[in-house]
Amino acid sequence: MRSPFGRGPGRPANAPRLGRDVYVLGVIAFFVMVGFGVVVPVLPVYVKSFGVGNLEIGAVVSAFALMRFLASPVCGKLIDWAGERTILAVGIGIVAVSSGLLGIAGSYPHLLLLRGVGGIGSAMFSVAAMTLLLRTTAPGIRGRAVGFYQGGFLIGGMAGPALGGLLATISLTAPFFFYAGTLAVAGVIGLVLLRPATRAGAGGAGASTPLLPLRTVLRDPRFRAACLANFAQGWSSFGVRGALVPVLVVEVLKGPSAWTGIAFAVAAVAQALALAPAARFVDTVGRKPAIFGAFAVAAVTITVIPFAPNIWLLTALLCVYGVAAAFMGTAPAASVGDAAGTAGGRPVAIFSMFSDFGAIVGPLVAGVLADSVSYPAAFLLGGLLFAATSLYALRMPGGLPAQSAPEPPNPDPPRPSVQSA
Repeated sequence: MRSPFGRGPGRPANAPRLGRDVYVLGVIAFFVMVGFGVVVPVLPVYVKSFGVGNLEIGAVVSAFALMRFLASPVCGKLIDWAGERTILAVGIGIVAVSSGLLGIAGSYPHLLLLRGVGGIGSAMFSVAAMTLLLRTTAPGIRGRAVGFYQGGFLIGGMAGPALGGLLATISLTAPFFFYAGTLAVAGVIGLVLLRPATRAGAGGAGASTPLLPLRTVLRDPRFRAACLANFAQGWSSFGVRGALVPVLVVEVLKGPSAWTGIAFAVAAVAQALALAPAARFVDTVGRKPAIFGAFAVAAVTITVIPFAPNIWLLTALLCVYGVAAAFMGTAPAASVGDAAGTAGGRPVAIFSMFSDFGAIVGPLVAGVLADSVSYPAAFLLGGLLFAATSLYALRMPGGLPAQSAPEPPNPDPPRPSVQSA
């Protein structure tokens, strides 16, 4: 059966197609997210078993995002030095070992430390995987490549919580060992199936390709729009949607917490179904209209969510948000690839940092606004960030990127003699 992200009936036979590395990265994403989804519902309960309060539970969750944020700049430099495949495998290994050790942690400080170490490994994996994906995919199918990769995360994220509930009936520590196992599988898949690459300077196509200065990428409106988009998504997905919708269901709609899980699951299905059409839109119509339209729809949707009178309308709004999220996830990442070109891993690291920073600050600000002002005020701020992204996208150049061939993978490039900061 032909992949919905591959060559469609209306495309010429010689059009670029998704390479093997894209499919391998999608499978890796699935195994990573299955394990992550298993752990997330259990983690607060497990931390609570050490006799600590909600503040300490929040610190364990925040430690992961904080260390991801702090480690990302280093990851970009490591990728330029050692290559994507090496850093990807090492990062997955770090998360696997730290997750397994979480299951035998003897105290709360051990939990906090291990979760922070896991955040470092997660940054290494995610930055390396996205850098490899963008650099080795032709511009004309970059949106579809990102869509397939994110589809692996999305499907794994839907399957993980259900497995986590079953494993938690065995013991609170079982999900952590399961997570370590799925990560080990992901790491082995990456090492075995990601293709060896030609070194730059060894006669490959990358030997004559100059390194694009980072300052050139930073001035590109495509890159700036993508970073603003990632910040808005980190803020709203974690700080508004993830943190406040569950509370809204219980305190405002007076429903059981199970309603939240059902609503999120239905929205995730809507997002999964929209991924392939969104990716094709990004590649055939353009990044600019995708960012402008999707973030405008998301701005309106998230602003009206707190006014939903019942769970049915709330679920419908979350589905609309999910469809918009399919575009919001693919178009900015493809824009980074268009702008970064041969700039190495640092632009992707910066792009990732914006999402992590939004995920760190968003829940705090949204919580303060919900407590001191109102729920609508917290959702409105998220909507304003989406609206600002939509408007800034108007500064992006229109059209599609040149259909040039991707640069060949290069897991161990030599350190450039001159590199702009």
